[in-house]
Amino acid sequence: MNISEAAKISGLTAATLRYYESEGLIPPVTRKNGGVRDYQKDDLGWIDFIKCMRSAGMSVESLIEYTTLFRNGEQSDEARKNILIRERDQLIAKQKEISETIERLNGKIKSFEGNLKASEDSLPH
Repeated sequence: MNISEAAKISGLTAATLRYYESEGLIPPVTRKNGGVRDYQKDDLGWIDFIKCMRSAGMSVESLIEYTTLFRNGEQSDEARKNILIRERDQLIAKQKEISETIERLNGKIKSFEGNLKASEDSLPH
């Protein structure tokens, strides 16, 4: 499929797909005659992976490192696994921080609700 079709399926722009490829975020896309990109199912899988990792906060640099290692074949399995472990651990820490913040906000909201109830109870009926 061409870049327009891949963009539509992935929910990204053609410019973003070109950027992903030029920066090494995804492996090079095969080309048809005349240099037209010909996206395959595997390419869409990579795009989906990159979208997921970026939305989770993984840095472009880490993704480039991961993709570069992937091109080196199976001998890079351990290094790629370590990147994923590092990113997962960072997400777990961020998740803990977010959970703690949510709990703190819940406490603040409850205190407002309590104050609102008290002030409403003092109003004439």
